[in-house]
Amino acid sequence: MHNPASLPPLPDPARPAELLCDRHPADRTAFTVIHPDLQTTDLSYGWLRERSERAAAALARLGVQPGDRVATLMGKSADLVTVLLGIWRLGAVHVPLFTAFATPAVEVRLRSSGTSVVVADYGWLDKLTALDQSLDVTVVVAGRGTAGPVAGTLDLDGILAAEQPGYPAAERGPDDPIVEIFTSGTTGAPKGVPVPVKALRAFHAYLHYGLDVREDDVFWNVADPGWAYGLYYGVLAPLYAGRRNFLLRSGFDPELCWRILQDFGITNFAAAPTIIRAMRAVRPQGVGSLSLRRASSAGEPLDADTISWSAEYLGTPVRDHYGQTEMGMCIINSWHPAAAREVRPGSMGFAMPGYTSAVLEMDADVPAAPGTKGRVALDVPNSPLFWFGGYTNEPAKTAERFSPDGRWYYTGDTGYADEDGYTYFSSRDDDVIIMAGYRIGPFEIESVLAEHPKVVESAVVGAPDELRGEVLEAYVVLRDPADASAELEQELQQLVKRRHAAHTYPRAVHFVESLPKTPSGKIQRFILRAGYRA
Repeated sequence: MHNPASLPPLPDPARPAELLCDRHPADRTAFTVIHPDLQTTDLSYGWLRERSERAAAALARLGVQPGDRVATLMGKSADLVTVLLGIWRLGAVHVPLFTAFATPAVEVRLRSSGTSVVVADYGWLDKLTALDQSLDVTVVVAGRGTAGPVAGTLDLDGILAAEQPGYPAAERGPDDPIVEIFTSGTTGAPKGVPVPVKALRAFHAYLHYGLDVREDDVFWNVADPGWAYGLYYGVLAPLYAGRRNFLLRSGFDPELCWRILQDFGITNFAAAPTIIRAMRAVRPQGVGSLSLRRASSAGEPLDADTISWSAEYLGTPVRDHYGQTEMGMCIINSWHPAAAREVRPGSMGFAMPGYTSAVLEMDADVPAAPGTKGRVALDVPNSPLFWFGGYTNEPAKTAERFSPDGRWYYTGDTGYADEDGYTYFSSRDDDVIIMAGYRIGPFEIESVLAEHPKVVESAVVGAPDELRGEVLEAYVVLRDPADASAELEQELQQLVKRRHAAHTYPRAVHFVESLPKTPSGKIQRFILRAGYRA
């Protein structure tokens, strides 16, 4: 068992806002916001404390109480951090909504979590206007600028200005949630994952051992805070550790990424493999040597070519790390000298200090022989940083994640370990698709396709893609096979863009007479991934 002895324990009870903000020097920079013109704004802990105290008071005036859910549909900004710290100062629970989601995907998460207040950037407000009216939520608009009032909503700047600073930080126990983030909906509707206060120590461990972010580092985690890697390690872990992160206000562009790495002297860089592969395709004129000391990747397996390229062109190899929404990062190629080992291409490394992992046999809870494919699992009693307690109101789904005796947590992924204990990823038992670092559940996409009157059933799988790792492909059975056409393919793609998210549309739609199934009726996705044609 690895013991993260160098990390201080959490107080019990704890005040999340104090741990994440108030205990740090008021003049220390928590975040640097990079605007589209590359101008910057520094956010100090003192500024965030005062503004988040107003936010907590404003949310309390709206009726939010400790334990209530407050959602954000926001990009990276000072407003986002203000709202998050206000939520945690009040003792409420944050529900992150990825800005690329369409209205139905937003709605299912709001309804499942019982969210009472949503704070949304003005630019994403249209995703909320079409919500079912039975969903009783208060909408607060951020970044309205010079636009006029929006009927039926509140203005964030206005409700903050109406309050005074000084709202006290609420106490929460180690098992009380501070976040409820949703899984990708791989085998059913998305499941809520409560992230408790005690998870902060696990997040800090990854920042320390995995990324090796030091006090003098210029750290940039590129990931979007609407998904786990961006929220856990771009917001929560840096705040907890008192380490600055950069928040880029514009959309990702590989040339811009190169420019930021150089112009801001980034020394510690974390991103999805897709971002690094996109950077390989373009290096702007005038970009010289970089200051990178550490580079890390998470979200999907990292290929050997990218590792060797990064060593030459970024000045440091990229180290691959493995984790999931339910657990955060747990099997990693550590950067910190206390845990670092030689990197083997294709391997996700070893259990991070604070965790013990194993590859179990496919049909028994015993370690598989080296080189034998099995189930990647965590040894719960021997993992002091383990924090996942189960899905919200999903006892059956929760039970599927644990062995009957409670010792093993099944990640749902398969892999193997070599003779030296290095762990290698093989596949996902739950058929989740990882595209550009985002985990996409086929069930949600298939549910959207089923809305089309010409569709009988469908199955969505991932297909290899050089840039994104995987892209979505759909196999569709029509009521009338004669309706198959390029026009219908485009129609189904647009339907997914409108009803789920623009980035999750199937890049190809294959019209088939039937789907391959087991005798019990379960779709055999491995056959589809092999290029099935009925």
